[in-house]
Amino acid sequence: MKWVTRQNVKVDRVACPWLIKKFVDPEAEFLFVPPDQVIPTAEREDATPFDVPDVELGHHDGKCSFEAIVEKYTIDDPAIQLLAEIVHGADVAADLYGRPEAPGLKAIAEGFQQMGLTDDHAILEQEFPVYDALYVYCQAKS
Repeated sequence: MKWVTRQNVKVDRVACPWLIKKFVDPEAEFLFVPPDQVIPTAEREDATPFDVPDVELGHHDGKCSFEAIVEKYTIDDPAIQLLAEIVHGADVAADLYGRPEAPGLKAIAEGFQQMGLTDDHAILEQEFPVYDALYVYCQAKS
């Protein structure tokens, strides 16, 4: 299945593809396009849009797109619930949970941006191990 979001990925737009690949669609193909091209691309490519305004898998009721995916696909894993709180805190200005790990994840995401990587697929490849490690950390904590 194809999934589409805005280019220039950062916290939520890295965490969501990781979550999708691990828990929803192991064969997922991700498309990264300019913000104004997400919906037209979704329609043309029969892709599921995420982390853009006015889509099901976006920010709603103060929660981030990662949380929307967890809810829609009923991912009932305590470690993922904890990871969702961390991702939320790193991504959303109005942090609902106050997880102490969230600022660290935000700093890591910003560091990847500052490394000069410009290809979104390369960024996913580099950052997925961070989310693998955070997931194991969350498993130990939950």
